[in-house]
Amino acid sequence: IVSEILRLNEDPNVQGLALDLPESLCSSKVLNAVKPEKDVDGLSGVNLGCLVHGDVCDCLVPPTVCAVMELLEDVGGKTVLLVGARGAEGAALQSELQREGAAVLSCHWKAPQLQSELHRADVVVFGSTKPEDVPVSWIKPGATIISCAHDLLSEKRSYGQQNNPAAEKTVGSLAVAMRMQNMVKNMERWIQSQQHRKWDLHCLKLQPLSPVPSDIEISRAQSPKAVDVLAKEIGLLTDEIEIYGQTKAKVRLSLLERLKDQPDGKYVLVAGITPTPLGEGKSTVTIGLVQALTAHLNINSFACLRQPSQGPTFGVKGGAAGGGYAQVIPMEEFNLHLTGDIHAITAANNLLAAAIDARILHENTQSDKSLYNRLVPVVNGVRGFSAIQLARLRRLGINKTDPETLTEEEISKFVRLDIDPSTITWQRVVDTNDRFLRKITVGQANTEKGFVRQAQFDIAVASEIMAILALTTSLQDMKERLGRMVVANDKKGEPVTAEDLGVTGALAVLMKDAIKPTLMQTLEGTPVFVHAGPFANIAHGNSSVLADKIALKLVGEKGFVVTEAGFGADIGMEKFFNIKCRASGLVPSVVVLVATVRALKMHGGGPNVTAGAPLKKEYTEENLQLVADGCCNLQKQIQITQLFGVPVVVALNVFKTDSPAEVDLVCRIAKESGAFDAVPCNHWSAGGRGAVKLAQAVEKAANQKNSFKYLYGLELPIVEKIRIIAQKVYGAQDIELSPVAQSRVDRYTQQGFGNLPICMAKTHLSLSHQPERKGVPTGFILPISDVRASIGAGFIYPLVGTMSTMPGLPTRPCFYDIDLDPITEQVKGLF
Repeated sequence: IVSEILRLNEDPNVQGLALDLPESLCSSKVLNAVKPEKDVDGLSGVNLGCLVHGDVCDCLVPPTVCAVMELLEDVGGKTVLLVGARGAEGAALQSELQREGAAVLSCHWKAPQLQSELHRADVVVFGSTKPEDVPVSWIKPGATIISCAHDLLSEKRSYGQQNNPAAEKTVGSLAVAMRMQNMVKNMERWIQSQQHRKWDLHCLKLQPLSPVPSDIEISRAQSPKAVDVLAKEIGLLTDEIEIYGQTKAKVRLSLLERLKDQPDGKYVLVAGITPTPLGEGKSTVTIGLVQALTAHLNINSFACLRQPSQGPTFGVKGGAAGGGYAQVIPMEEFNLHLTGDIHAITAANNLLAAAIDARILHENTQSDKSLYNRLVPVVNGVRGFSAIQLARLRRLGINKTDPETLTEEEISKFVRLDIDPSTITWQRVVDTNDRFLRKITVGQANTEKGFVRQAQFDIAVASEIMAILALTTSLQDMKERLGRMVVANDKKGEPVTAEDLGVTGALAVLMKDAIKPTLMQTLEGTPVFVHAGPFANIAHGNSSVLADKIALKLVGEKGFVVTEAGFGADIGMEKFFNIKCRASGLVPSVVVLVATVRALKMHGGGPNVTAGAPLKKEYTEENLQLVADGCCNLQKQIQITQLFGVPVVVALNVFKTDSPAEVDLVCRIAKESGAFDAVPCNHWSAGGRGAVKLAQAVEKAANQKNSFKYLYGLELPIVEKIRIIAQKVYGAQDIELSPVAQSRVDRYTQQGFGNLPICMAKTHLSLSHQPERKGVPTGFILPISDVRASIGAGFIYPLVGTMSTMPGLPTRPCFYDIDLDPITEQVKGLF
């Protein structure tokens, strides 16, 4: 019985359980097995506890108890005797009678004082069948008697008085009606739970210290809420989350169907000026902003961030959980593995890579007949095509389902992909900065029979599967995108896809959990989605469409979802608008443009900024001229934002070395250059309280007129779309395609891929292709060295100059400082 109850507890199509069991089987073990929210009989310990404590709104009264109370009507001041009423039902009845003002006594049928108690009770309730040796004459004349015995159709009598027709109703029948009423109440309660409701969020208190401790010390000093508590606070249902440990949970996509009629909240993008190699704090601003909105202004808000790659975490840049008192916690869990999404991408990517080389080997060493016999084997005397093989046959124009009916020509077309090894664009990946994998040779073992070719590894987050994860809108959409991925051309110049290799279903299986966003929290207990992590210089650099869509439903119409685009507005923001917004159909409300005095001084002609090296004095002492000269980059990024018709608020991320005059100068120039507002922020040292003015400015800007538009039409030729980005966004005079790039453009156009958006792979350290050119370079020709296609993700990506898709480790990587305490198991040195 308990096993069946537990099964029904987890069935989302069952909203209530009523137990019709003999009394001997109604043990506390059985009654408490029913989920409280499905307990129609109201007999579980949780329901009973709520009833006894007076929390009537949170529980259901047992049907038999409801029936008794309905029949008794007014019992205030009367003495009620419960005889033989045991267990949960007896306790519930006693509680309800006392709440109505009755004096309640209880005893069993063998109690020595039974006769005297029956003689003075105004009301007698039999919880079980009256024994024959207890005469009716013991009962006080005129007393009301109700029998709740499960095996009798009980009736209410008024002894010593004329029968009242209304008293002829039986408790048994009435209890059935009351149970039906409970079913209706339970369904109403379930329907209400499916609707969006105002958050009941308990924010965590911050006590910022000065000087500010390290990021990991701050993270460890805060005690995060249990993730199931956070999920309940923001309106997620129990069956919509999959918990990983204490502080992380996957959120199921079924929520989108439940809240499909809920209006979306406001959509905010955090971008930045062209950064120094140290980064300017976009993640920190994103987190500080949502902490300010939710914890200090009581506005529902969600941060949507990318999952960090372990390449930068152990390389130069470190983690991406924010910093100071504006972080996602626990930061070590955020930065290391998380829920395994990047590992799933790595596994899927490399399975496809293995399939490509294996297919080439098998086609080169086997006849058509041998290939066919192995691809469509006889199993238990029967030969049959798999679903994906039938789909391939249909694409080839072969409308047959019986393997025995194919002609030799059809068999040859079916078994041979004829991949041209020189056109393979699909590379293996690993989530580590490993420069020695930038160029490798595969197939050198004797078992590969001399089929050697040059290849390379990319970093895992550069995989097209990562881009697909970030842009997909459903499991079905992801599966279709995975199938469309072009991995090479055949010897006739036609594209070969993952679907042709028969691996689509397997890739979808590996990615089925990764598609669900991961729920975490900020230092102040506000919700965060962490999902997908494409780089912005070699991919489109934005977190997932699905995380944004779910968050927009959860915050409600007046709430805010704040997401971040990688690197400067010229890179991450441009791709957010032209690629991500096209995929999602979402329209941003406002852009927050992050700037720092440090970066502006660099653009104004300051000395080089190098990761790991101390900053020169120009960056730590007041220098208004350098700041003013460098504001040209800020002005250019504001202009880029205005190309898309979205209001922009400048957030100046303040450092302790910035002077008040420098801060005032930047804010004044920003507002004069067309920003809706410009606000200094101190969230790094003060948490959400330090970003309240930014939050208020964003709230006002989000109510401004929005005339959002894309930069280019998809119908334009590939080269023209590249030229528009180069000239209007980067400020280039023109573009120049290498012969290789031009031939790729011609091929993609001929293959029907010319109407896809553009994802430029370019350095993030300059508006131009030359990292050393700071400020606002002009008059340059943008060189396009190569053009590649991510057909599954849905974009063409030109490579500007020399762009590596595999970073390398520096002389002194971050891992020198990372360690584990073997006693406490605490991670040290992450930042």
